[in-house]
Amino acid sequence: MRALILVDLQNDFMPGGALAVAEGDVVVPLANRLIPQFDEVVATQDWHPAGHGSFASSHIGMTPGDVIDLDGLSQVMWPDHCVQGTRGAEFVDGLDTEGVTVFRKGTDPGIDSYSGFFDNGHRKATGLGDYLKERGVDEVFVLGVATDYCVRFTALDAAELGFQVTLIEDACRGVELAPGDVEGAIDAMRAAGVRMTTSASLHARA
Repeated sequence: MRALILVDLQNDFMPGGALAVAEGDVVVPLANRLIPQFDEVVATQDWHPAGHGSFASSHIGMTPGDVIDLDGLSQVMWPDHCVQGTRGAEFVDGLDTEGVTVFRKGTDPGIDSYSGFFDNGHRKATGLGDYLKERGVDEVFVLGVATDYCVRFTALDAAELGFQVTLIEDACRGVELAPGDVEGAIDAMRAAGVRMTTSASLHARA
């Protein structure tokens, strides 16, 4: 059984948002066209408490892009984004979320969660892995933002959990803090056995 994972299609990651991903809005209509092709569709949602430890504003003298040690883990500093209950944390208005099961991440103020399955230290699970396995899912397709962070680690964790994983490459966009970050993320996913496809290829097979 196949599942589609929509990664962080939230207002703050769209152009004009607090942590905008260039062309992030391009992903939304692609997601809507793909959703009907899958038996199971889930969405991850960044859901940070105010003052989260990954926010540069939570640390004196830090600016977005800086890297610190946060509870024993290397942590990139980000602008405040996807704060619980705010407009920026909501899914994009145009996204078809009817019947989509949502898994929230980044809820612990002391540790970030790029992956939809675990926090960055693999200390706690979101429940997504168990949910998919209980429903007989063995193959997952991943799209969303950002390729070099939350998409990457969601795909890698899915592969580590034993799912067959395919990245819908044209339905993803990256942050690219440093040149080559997106390419490096794609390489890392390929090395972990993640397959690559395009939305057009999936439409053709439907």
